[in-house]
Amino acid sequence: MVDPMAEVVTLLQPTARFSKHVVGAGRWQIRRSDAGQPFYCVVLEGSCRLALDGHEPIVLQTGDFVLIPAAFGVAMSSIEPPADAADSLPVALGQGLFRIGAPEGPTDLRILAGHCSFGSPDAALLVSLLPQLVHVHGEQRLATLVQLVGEETREQRPAREVVLARLLEVLFIEALRSTAGTAASPGLARGLADPRLAAAIRAMHEQPTRTWTVVELAKQAALSRSAFFERFSRTVGVAPMEYLLAWRMALAKELLRRDGVAMADVAERVGYSSASTFSVAFTRHVGRPPTQYAREQAAAANGFNTRAAPAHAS
Repeated sequence: MVDPMAEVVTLLQPTARFSKHVVGAGRWQIRRSDAGQPFYCVVLEGSCRLALDGHEPIVLQTGDFVLIPAAFGVAMSSIEPPADAADSLPVALGQGLFRIGAPEGPTDLRILAGHCSFGSPDAALLVSLLPQLVHVHGEQRLATLVQLVGEETREQRPAREVVLARLLEVLFIEALRSTAGTAASPGLARGLADPRLAAAIRAMHEQPTRTWTVVELAKQAALSRSAFFERFSRTVGVAPMEYLLAWRMALAKELLRRDGVAMADVAERVGYSSASTFSVAFTRHVGRPPTQYAREQAAAANGFNTRAAPAHAS
């Protein structure tokens, strides 16, 4: 059986970069603008408040994990923010550790916060299929991973940074595929948590070349056409045919990055009857023709290979 989430994550090629280990004390708040970068936060001890632009603030507690695949405006604060609403400035304590809030005394919060990165050159298209916000709370598997991350941050063990990076990557994937105990905004994760919608999503991924209609997808979900359309749009965040188009374009981009794949073959493998109809759809969706996109990707790959090639002595 095709696993839609695995397909999206595989194309995204996520890696997690350990960024900051932050301890907090007293009242504090901080705002940041991340220009669409993937942001994560792991709460190792204590609690705090997080607000994402366009969403209601949420309280994060020990063991919680938050993933924002494309962060723009993010605000974090102590449960009781400072009265003057002024931003606090983290103080660097060395070795990646920062303190925020009261400069002295016992701390009441310990978090890891940082950025993920996506290896896919077209991450924006794939990120559009994911929830804007994933908040995992009260899930034992995630809590165990958070505990392991916390242990690694406290100990100066060999290969510490490598282990942290791998643990954070697993946290990332677990957060995306979690359903119980997860508060996710509309996106693929919520769609797959709905058994009726999951059947339709899997069908689209299993047979992207099929000439799907909303009626046929509704049959896969065992729902009426109107009920399916409304439920899919509300839960996934886009209409069914928009989701199918986005997935086909993601597959097309992956194929166009490969050497020796003819345009007609790409068109056929993503459900278009001819190269010309595929080219029109691709250009409308991506903003440039598939031939141009393929040339740009080949040039970028060749440039990278040239720079990466070791120098040989003459």
